Amino acid sequence: MKLSMLSLLVAVFSFASASAGEIVFEQGIEYSNPADEHLQLNLARPREVKEGAKLPAVICIHGGGFRAGKRERWDGLCKQLAEKDYVAMTVTYRLAPKHQFPAAVHDVKAAVRWLKANAAKYHVDPERIGVVGDSAGGHLVQYLGVTADVPSLEGTGGNPGQSSRVACVVNYYGPSDLTKSYGKSVDAAEVLPLWLGGDATKERKKHIIASPLYWVTPAAAPTLLIHGTEDKYVAYEQATWIHDKLKAADVEVELLTLTGAGHGFKGEDAVKAEKAMLEFFEKRLRK
Repeated sequence: MKLSMLSLLVAVFSFASASAGEIVFEQGIEYSNPADEHLQLNLARPREVKEGAKLPAVICIHGGGFRAGKRERWDGLCKQLAEKDYVAMTVTYRLAPKHQFPAAVHDVKAAVRWLKANAAKYHVDPERIGVVGDSAGGHLVQYLGVTADVPSLEGTGGNPGQSSRVACVVNYYGPSDLTKSYGKSVDAAEVLPLWLGGDATKERKKHIIASPLYWVTPAAAPTLLIHGTEDKYVAYEQATWIHDKLKAADVEVELLTLTGAGHGFKGEDAVKAEKAMLEFFEKRLRK
């Protein structure tokens, strides 16, 4: 007997969710719906969790110059983290030029609030949620780390009773001061005006507001910065600026410098970066 198309799709999805062995991987979970956009996430978690246990969690934010990129690129890391007894998710957020700042910020904050609102369902400890992102995603996770509970930046993406505060941040080559990206990046002059509505001359105030560097306080989340010295898209000095600002505010911060590495790590650089990230999460998120 032939399955109906709906039955077949349900069977395929069920198999995909259940065939991961010791983990469960769920795709296409809606976490926010601004302007009927139906933003979704993919989530990986251990299949078996002891009764009453609360697990650490990691939210992954993709890069793509605020105008491109897909959440699926972090699926592999989410599954890897689930195998290590984390709950991990990767999210879609609204992109430029259709959606300018602060839409993406509102979305990633909504993702944090969604996870906290669903913490009991997924056996998550809401006080042990870390974030990791690369490039534009690195910027967004750094922004989460320095702007917890700023009312003007929360947006209306759901679960307003929850905090968007995160426990720690891993920033892969994300910019910290957008006002100083021009002339130091091969594509800033093209990318940033799409996201901010103009360049640093026309929209300087918005560039400042959108820059994590200007939001640093002693309340910022512990941060690991990973950056290559030969990055042509986000200059290495962007990492040193936020490192020094966090350190001056007495925030725990580490900078892993990858000499000779560019934008997007390969080979041994990728291995070193991943090792540092996993060790940082173990240190910051395990009880």
